Amino acid sequence: MDVTVTCAPCCWGVDDVRNPHLPPWQKVLDEARDAGFGGLELGPYGYMPLDVTLVGEALVSRGLSIVAGTIFDDLVTPANRENLLRQTREICALITALPQPPAHGGQRFPAPYLTVMDWGHDARDYAAGHSDRALRLPDAAWAGMMETLCQIADVARGYGVRAVIHPHAGGHIEFADEIERPVADIPPEVAGLCLDTGHTLYAGMDPVATLEKYWDRLDYIHFKDIDAEVFADVMGRKIRFFDACGEGVMCPIGRGVIDYPAIHALLEAKGYGGYITIEQERDPRNTGSILEDLAASRSYLRETGFV
Repeated sequence: MDVTVTCAPCCWGVDDVRNPHLPPWQKVLDEARDAGFGGLELGPYGYMPLDVTLVGEALVSRGLSIVAGTIFDDLVTPANRENLLRQTREICALITALPQPPAHGGQRFPAPYLTVMDWGHDARDYAAGHSDRALRLPDAAWAGMMETLCQIADVARGYGVRAVIHPHAGGHIEFADEIERPVADIPPEVAGLCLDTGHTLYAGMDPVATLEKYWDRLDYIHFKDIDAEVFADVMGRKIRFFDACGEGVMCPIGRGVIDYPAIHALLEAKGYGGYITIEQERDPRNTGSILEDLAASRSYLRETGFV
């Protein structure tokens, strides 16, 4: 495999830009560099500035590049569509003007990507990981979300950016039946998939089998791991997804239940090339172990055969 392992601001607890406890974006860049990464994701809209010169100089001085931008917002409400398209234009204009990440053999589309996730629905947030409790969208609302995704992907493609749909715990694209639908509804030339091993397992699926099932649509991958004891506890309670993360349900890779040797064997057999981004969501006030956790994840992946 020709891959580069990168990280994301969620490893520092950066998920909701309204959270008053987020670290400065410059600190995230400093520590991503210190942890030995050459690249990272942009993080949620509004976290890093949209100033190309400011962010570009900060990246170059640290030897970093941005491998993906993020839409993490309500994809369902029709009135939010114009906001999403504005975010798409601003994010894509920024990430395509920054220093570009290197290409890899076997990479289907060049980075940076635009990962697109549905978020912002209380009922689904509390049902994260529980397919039997999670109300599915009515067909009309689903069709509207698919149209929004297609429009986001069309705008991104105009900037030369590949949009990848990211199934996410607590959103309306989470469970097995909900992943099947956009794959059927949206042509492969319009958008691909970014599958996340942690969200896949959290939603009751086998990460290895899911990666293999959707191999033909898989453009980009996120790696997480899940602490079995914490997971069993939070699954028995009514709890929001990020509150579960704040309690440590996501752990360093290699210390949880996901079978990374099997994932490595699959990706090697398939010839995956490109970027793999480590994510370990946490409460941003839990800062003491960030670099230690990232080092542990990188070390385990290296031992498992990932470069």
